[in-house]
Amino acid sequence: MKKIAFVFTQAPHGTSGGREGLDAVLATSALTEEIGLFFLSDGVFQLLPQQNPDKILSRNYIATFGVLALYDIDQCFICRDSLAARGLNDDFEMVLKAQFLERRQISEYLSSYDVVLTF
Repeated sequence: MKKIAFVFTQAPHGTSGGREGLDAVLATSALTEEIGLFFLSDGVFQLLPQQNPDKILSRNYIATFGVLALYDIDQCFICRDSLAARGLNDDFEMVLKAQFLERRQISEYLSSYDVVLTF
């Protein structure tokens, strides 16, 4: 089986990238268990709870990240450098468990995947 990485780089709700990426993760989980999720740049905002997308007439898909463990998706990584650049730190509340990595570590981890999809 191929190892597939999903890289989230966009903030939620401003574009459809985050929702489409999450849909792709769920669909792919039926085919393989070798899935990794990476949250970089503005993608770190995908993990913030208590968002109010209804105020901009958007669907709230963020809570779905919290059920990924039910799909045996537990390889989740968040860029510590991206957090710091956005005024967040390691102790902020997230909708799923993720391992904190430095930017250079992210590159090393991503190199172990056969396919990398960016959203």
